[in-house]
Amino acid sequence: MEIGKQIKKHRSELSLSQEEFADKIFVTRQTVSNWENDKSYPDINSLVLMAEVFGVSLDSLVKGDIEEMNEKIKTEDIEYLNKANRRLTLAFVWDFFMLVPLLKLFGIWGAVIFGTVFILGFIEAVKIEKYKKQMDIQTYKEINAFMEGKRLDEIEKQREIAKRPYQKILIAIGCAVAAFLLTYLLAVIFKL
Repeated sequence: MEIGKQIKKHRSELSLSQEEFADKIFVTRQTVSNWENDKSYPDINSLVLMAEVFGVSLDSLVKGDIEEMNEKIKTEDIEYLNKANRRLTLAFVWDFFMLVPLLKLFGIWGAVIFGTVFILGFIEAVKIEKYKKQMDIQTYKEINAFMEGKRLDEIEKQREIAKRPYQKILIAIGCAVAAFLLTYLLAVIFKL
């Protein structure tokens, strides 16, 4: 992070030792050393005091760090959504293909296994929907832009918002039809 370099640079410009600087902002010399070596990050009170001592704005003191943190948050969001989507896909693929074989092999216990995996997949789907709502991404185009680290412009965003209700209905109908056909096909194959 940039804050350690910024602190050291500004402290050196004022010809302050770590000890002298620490006294001015009411922390220990070790704390200043940890900040400068990127071992820890100053709290907001310390940042405000530093900006005052250095005679710079808080924004200029932490500007590089804010951009870096935003990028890290964006990357973590994308990774979270990718992992959650993989878990959801695995659960539903398992359920689509395993219902009939589980019933054929294990009877009622097969239904219990199927139901358990289905409930876990449903819980994951609810988490993903909450996350998408929190990030304000609902349609395929919005999700795709988000996964690429981009945002839609305002006009595109309004168009996508208008599509949301229709897309959800079509997706639900498509999934139901696919599930029915696949289950029917497996029932025919296993002669259930």
